[in-house]
Formats: sequence, structure tokens, C-alpha cells
Amino acid sequence: MHTLQAVITGAIQGLSEFLPISSSAHIVFSNELYGLITKTDIAGNVPQEEIFFNIMVHLATLFAVVIYFFKDLKKVFKDYIFSLKEKEYHNDSFKLVNYIILSTVITGIIGLLIKEKVEELIKNPQIICILLFITGLILLFSEKFYKGDKKLSLKTAIFVAIAQGLAVFPGFSRSGLTISMALFNGMNRIEAARFSFLMSIPVIFLASLIYPLFDIDFSSMATFNYKAIIFGFLTSFVVGYLCIKYFMKLLGQLSLRIFGYYCLIAAIVMFGLFQVYYH
Repeated sequence: MHTLQAVITGAIQGLSEFLPISSSAHIVFSNELYGLITKTDIAGNVPQEEIFFNIMVHLATLFAVVIYFFKDLKKVFKDYIFSLKEKEYHNDSFKLVNYIILSTVITGIIGLLIKEKVEELIKNPQIICILLFITGLILLFSEKFYKGDKKLSLKTAIFVAIAQGLAVFPGFSRSGLTISMALFNGMNRIEAARFSFLMSIPVIFLASLIYPLFDIDFSSMATFNYKAIIFGFLTSFVVGYLCIKYFMKLLGQLSLRIFGYYCLIAAIVMFGLFQVYYH
């Protein structure tokens, strides 16, 4: 693995994991373009290194969201434990934790059911472009029907969890689909984004940290370029944290339309480039 590509991929992961523009699509795009330009593979001759690197950059974004929402998480879980002890099951924190648990289960089930299809799609960047285009349309339509007058409910949590499960497909944006689904159900942008980011914590941990570990041949780890991996990790963490910070601040003023138009344009441009290169 090359340090430059590790930094680029780390930055893209940190930026696109939380912005509604599909981190999986942008990482595939950057890797494909890097390979076409340099005639090299991101992992070089060590494919196991790519798996480990992906774990590390996702771990970096996991740290970013936990640190940013640390006070929020501390309060939520403190209130949750209090609710269990006092048998008060109707406060917002108790409901939030249960909704996150429920969404994790639903996402996990959907992810397992479509796992093989997802692995096939990663090899087809043109299909990923189409899914990114669909993401853009969803973002635009969610703003068209935006009201922002309802709180998080069980029904909304289920629909958002289904959206998160479908976002396993590369090209669909996890944050884009989950925030949009919350908007379709009447939530305001800030609360929708907060729920989207909080529910991402167990999903990122399970899908990007635990599961890939089973695919790693630990005997090959001595050959990894740890300098590149560390630079990629740090870049992903810093960019991810800053992205969450400013996205949450600006979301009350900006709509999702700008991200919707970006997804449409990026999908069209990248589809055209891949058509030229692969045909």
C-alpha cells in the first residue's frame, strides 16, 4: 500500500462516511481511478493489507463519532440505566437506546441476506454509479416533502433501520438514506442526523471491525505498510470529526439538496469515465 493512496482513502472515508454522499462509492471510485492512473493496486501485492486498512479507517470514523457525541452518549446511557432501575420506560433516552438496538438488529439481518450481492456489486463501478444517482434523487425528494414537525417514533426507527440495511449496497449513502427516511417521516434535519450518527456506532463497529477480522490472515501482517495505515487512520479520524462538527452546525441552515445534486453530478461523471476506460 502506498502512503499517498492511504491518505487519500482516509480523507475520503472521513469525509463521506457522515456526509450523505456514500463513502463506499467514493472509496471505490478513488481506488479505481488511482489504479487506472498509476497502473497499481491500492493493496499492491498484499490483498490482506487492504482488508486491515479498511478496518482501521472505519475504526477511525467510529472514534470520531463517539468522541463528538461523547457527552450525549454519556447522558443517554446514564438515563437508560436509571430508567431500568426505576422502571420508567417512557423517557426519550430509554426509547433512543432501544431504537438503536432495534435498528442494529434489522440492519444486521438485511446485511446478511444481501451480503453476496453486495460483494458482487463492489466489482462493478458502473452499477455503483447508478445507486449513487438514486441516492441523489432520494435526497432531493426528501427535501421536497420535508416538514420537521415530528419526533422519533418506533415506526420511524424501523423505516430508518431498513434504509440503513439497504445502504450496505455500495453507492447508497448510509447517512443519506437514513436521514432522508427520517425526513420522510416528519423529523427535523438536526434530530434526523443525530439519530443517524448515533445508530451508526454499533453498525460501523460490527460491520467494519468484527466481521472483516475473520477474513484476515494474521500471518501476513508482518508485511503490511504500517506507516501508510497510520497516516490513513489519522486522516480519516481528523476529517471525520471535523465533518461531523461542521455538518451538524450547517444542517440547520442548509438543505440536503446540495448533496443530492452533488450525487447526481458525481454519478453521471464517474459513469461516463468508467464507460470510456472499460470499453
